[in-house]
Amino acid sequence: MAIVWWAYVAVVAALSIYALHRLHLVIAVWRTRRPEAGQGTPTAPPAELPLVTVQLPIYNERFVAERLIDAVAALDWPRDRLEVQVLDDSTDDTVALCRARVDAWRARGLAIEHVRRAGRAGFKAGALQHGLGRARGELLLVLDADFVPPPDLLRRMVGELDDERVAMAQARWEHLNRDYSRLTSLQALLLDGHFGVEQTARARTGRFFNFNGTAGLWRRSAIEDAGGWHGDTLTEDLDLSYRVLLRGWRFAYLVEQAVPAELPVDINGFVSQQFRWAKGSMQVARKLLPAVLRSRQRAAVKLEALFHLTHNMPYLLTAALALLAVPALAWRERAAPGALAVEVTLAVGAALVTAAYLVTAQAAVRGSRLGLRAGVAAAARVPAIIALTAGISLSQSRAVLEGLAGRPSEFVRTPKQGVIGGRPRQAGARATYPAAAGKLPPIELLAAAYLGVGLVQALATQRFMAAPILGLFAIGFAGVGVGSLRARAQQRREPSEESGARKEKRAASL
Repeated sequence: MAIVWWAYVAVVAALSIYALHRLHLVIAVWRTRRPEAGQGTPTAPPAELPLVTVQLPIYNERFVAERLIDAVAALDWPRDRLEVQVLDDSTDDTVALCRARVDAWRARGLAIEHVRRAGRAGFKAGALQHGLGRARGELLLVLDADFVPPPDLLRRMVGELDDERVAMAQARWEHLNRDYSRLTSLQALLLDGHFGVEQTARARTGRFFNFNGTAGLWRRSAIEDAGGWHGDTLTEDLDLSYRVLLRGWRFAYLVEQAVPAELPVDINGFVSQQFRWAKGSMQVARKLLPAVLRSRQRAAVKLEALFHLTHNMPYLLTAALALLAVPALAWRERAAPGALAVEVTLAVGAALVTAAYLVTAQAAVRGSRLGLRAGVAAAARVPAIIALTAGISLSQSRAVLEGLAGRPSEFVRTPKQGVIGGRPRQAGARATYPAAAGKLPPIELLAAAYLGVGLVQALATQRFMAAPILGLFAIGFAGVGVGSLRARAQQRREPSEESGARKEKRAASL
């Protein structure tokens, strides 16, 4: 039991270090805040506008592909300085839908092409690299299928690349379906934290930050200088970012410029997306972190890169904490009297840091006045955030371990249903593009039962300070496990909108 206790102590200590790092980022945002946070205007575009190629990597996106193409066609940019590539690797009737929209916009004078490859080698990275070889633009705007760029996006971003050492300008994500459900509202808060705190702090303090895979404007020569897009990780965006930064280029970040996009609407889609991001980040850490640490960058840059590339490690630590919490409950008083009070203090501190993170994020993305009011409401969601984080920790732990081990896997894109506001645009969307539940829900339910037993034990022995964390972890595992199984059942119940005629049309389009 002593081994269990000291393992538990080590896990708590490691989690505390990552919590302190998050606090460091929060403080950095406030120290570097601008007078009108969230209300600034990006650099004006140059007098002579560059030729821009807009790249749209698409794979089986029938519910959002047409919306994306139409939004890109509406960009406020001279037609003789704009080129659009629909990089379509689809295997369903998305092909026909894209082809029809491309033909319609080409007939109206837009330089747009429908690019098809023989296979999906390299997945998204392969599609972007293939398009790069055909592109005419000196700048490249990359947009994922579920994004809806505002018409003035290029004019508000392109001036950031006036400096010839700036390789990429990244815009912030906004959320089309933030209020669709409790799940999407929590996702929105977490992503606001990433863009409002993490990206903002790193950019303003001169640390490395990354292209987020979409809503970024690239300098072509920087991509080529770093060796182009690589398909050997699941996060090609993070991989390219670090390779470009190690070559001496710089990035610009526009927290004020938002580009709306769609959040996954069911727990399986969310878990699948988080798994890909976590595994990919660990793959990049395995691939590039040694080069970063050997580089001539400042020590502060190297330390931040270490935290950045390993930022999914707390999921593995959280899963270990859940496993060790119940036996540690009985052992701690014998091993270290008063230890529970210290643990509770650390837990409360971590919750307060999370609350500060959420408040700061809302202030950064919405502006000080609106953001602080929204931040107070966000801080009330801290227990739900803790439960959700714990609930997905088993899946994320698997992702972290596979990434560290270098185990390859297919790029599984996150299904989109064309959701704006309250419901998908077409019936049967979830059934058409289901997100797999995987094999973990039964294990997550067992973990919930295990922690439930620990909660009962804590209450029975009057160790009331341990009850909140055990309860939140149990709720998180149960919520994710049950939600995953329910989402899979709902997908099976929903009628697919693919009639026989549509299936024939899809087959004919391939």
